[in-house]
Amino acid sequence: MIPRSKLATTARIPLRSRIRSAVGGVFRRPLIRAKDTFLHTARTACRETQQQTLRRLLSLNADSRFSREHSITPELSVNEFRRRLVVSDYEVFRPWIKQMQRGEHDALLGNNNKLLMFATTSGTTAKAKLIPITDHFVRDYRRSWQHWGIATHQAHPRMKLLRMVQIISSHNRSVTADGTSCGNISGLVTSMQKSIIRKLYTVPAQTAQIDDADAKKYVTARFALADPCVGMFVTANPGTLLQLMEFSNANDTRLIRDIHDGTLTDAGLSEVEAKSLRPFLKASPARAAVLESIASECSMFSPSRCWPELQCLAVWTGGSAAAYGPQLQRTFGNIALRDHGLHASEGRMTIPFADNTPAGVLDIESHFFEFVPVDEVQSANPVVLDAHELERDAEYFILLTTSSGLYRYNIFDVVRCTGFFGATPKLEFRHKGQHLSSIAGEKISESQVVESVGVACREAKVSLSQFTLTPSWGQPPGYKLYVNSAHLRAAESRDRNRLACAVDAALCQQNCEYSEKRATKRLAMIECEVVAPETWSRFARNRLRMSGGSVEQYKHPCLLPDPRFEELFVTSAKATVDAS
Repeated sequence: MIPRSKLATTARIPLRSRIRSAVGGVFRRPLIRAKDTFLHTARTACRETQQQTLRRLLSLNADSRFSREHSITPELSVNEFRRRLVVSDYEVFRPWIKQMQRGEHDALLGNNNKLLMFATTSGTTAKAKLIPITDHFVRDYRRSWQHWGIATHQAHPRMKLLRMVQIISSHNRSVTADGTSCGNISGLVTSMQKSIIRKLYTVPAQTAQIDDADAKKYVTARFALADPCVGMFVTANPGTLLQLMEFSNANDTRLIRDIHDGTLTDAGLSEVEAKSLRPFLKASPARAAVLESIASECSMFSPSRCWPELQCLAVWTGGSAAAYGPQLQRTFGNIALRDHGLHASEGRMTIPFADNTPAGVLDIESHFFEFVPVDEVQSANPVVLDAHELERDAEYFILLTTSSGLYRYNIFDVVRCTGFFGATPKLEFRHKGQHLSSIAGEKISESQVVESVGVACREAKVSLSQFTLTPSWGQPPGYKLYVNSAHLRAAESRDRNRLACAVDAALCQQNCEYSEKRATKRLAMIECEVVAPETWSRFARNRLRMSGGSVEQYKHPCLLPDPRFEELFVTSAKATVDAS
């Protein structure tokens, strides 16, 4: 056992890492110039760049059957483009994408736009969607991530000496009839990385191919804990990091033994999976001793002790993900959070250039963007704005035209303009457009729920990272807040009632319609019930199975307006809590 006083407060940076950092400066310089060029363009030429981007995208797919059928040509002005096509959603493109799955790639793509894969996304319904990913799309996708990455490294200079733990999924989880891979785009990008770049990552890329969720979690924890020089964790969902730490603490003895011996014992891997990881396994008795001491003294793997050089967590911080912020700070310490920006399988929309904010600069060089004010979305002839026409603090639905053949595509994300970087708007994600609930005309949004619960938690002095608000039918109807019993014990009804009252009051402040319906007793006060942790896990697995998305894509619903919520989830949840 190593005494606490002997434990290093900073990681010992190996000589090879210092050499790699020095050599890496040659590769970083052109990336810095590219990032600076993008920022100059964003500052001075938003409108002109968006018009150029639209012409490029229309030219790229001008010879597709979709473009020919709708008379979409590169010469169209923005107004002419809008007259040729109405605002569309996935269902407009689904028949064309089905043709592509059979090998008819020219349905949406031009001859010089090669299809690489389909990204599988759960979207907002139970039916999975396949999004075409092309070589031009990947080029834009990688460039915008490089802008984000180089800015993050500049903000945290010590990162150039450290490594990253990135949690990704495979790009080859299934194949279409014509043999095209379907999966996660981050897996494709990882598979395309050069070997020198992969040395910056702690967890082997082969981990993405592991099918079993617990086995993948174990392997990720095994490699992450073995590396004291981790500078950043990268994953979209912040809940994934909290789950990783909970899982690590529940399996601390096994993990320490495997790190000591250089093994992966009883990890639940197939022989193929285990074989692919063996070249990366190294015995480290000294590191195992440090981890054993940390676990003994702290009664858990304290992230600040396990990774003393940790610089930031790269996770989503906007929308419902904001609910995880307090627990992330408690678990990982007062560490910087670096939002990925708004991105989805359909494309990257924003690039944050600062810590601790979900707001990012619109990625005006990759896609053509349009915006519909939230109040206009139900209109038969809604106002549609260009990027440079947005107003500070106003909220919009964002539309994308991409190199993958999706035109005027409504991704149903609601964004707020937080200001401008020169000529280009900065946007933060608020909530999914479908994530609205209205029993009596109150139109509650998911972002209002997240903010109200945050206020209530501070007032009631409780901490929640997992909760869902859902309609509860009665006379009068109202809402019920379901929370994880790991954070609020079922027996403490007084605490539950206090939390429910605080959420109700905060929501009245957030939503004047809700306040009016409560005052006129058309809505009952919010109630609070607890749900066992294992039931939340089962709920997440069921939603993933129905949607076809990956674990990293899972977005926990903080507001679930589905009236079948109790039928599908709560009955079993109550049984689990009662049994416990």
